[in-house]
Amino acid sequence: QVQLVESGGGSVQPGGSLRLSCAASGFAFGSYGMNWYRQAPGPERDFVGGIGTDSRIINYAASVKGRFTISRDNSKNALYLEMNALKPEDTAVYYCNRDGRTGYWGQGTQVTVSS
Repeated sequence: QVQLVESGGGSVQPGGSLRLSCAASGFAFGSYGMNWYRQAPGPERDFVGGIGTDSRIINYAASVKGRFTISRDNSKNALYLEMNALKPEDTAVYYCNRDGRTGYWGQGTQVTVSS
């Protein structure tokens, strides 16, 4: 079955960096676009960005554009989120996703940005 496992979260000071990873299994990873979402305390899970199958199309939420970079390695079935210039408002649980809001989700990894 589809499994998505995030890692790399943690606590960092404002202005710092983190790199999240998502290990995918149970499906042909290279055949699917993939997404990152995040959820701060509250009901809303917000789109962070998405990447096409061959990495030629990548889009970002306005709030992270220019600071976050999404990449993938199809040979390793892995998705990445490089986060730079982190702000306190980036604090959230970050989720790897396939197929959008009604699709598949990982368990999430906590990112906390605080001084």
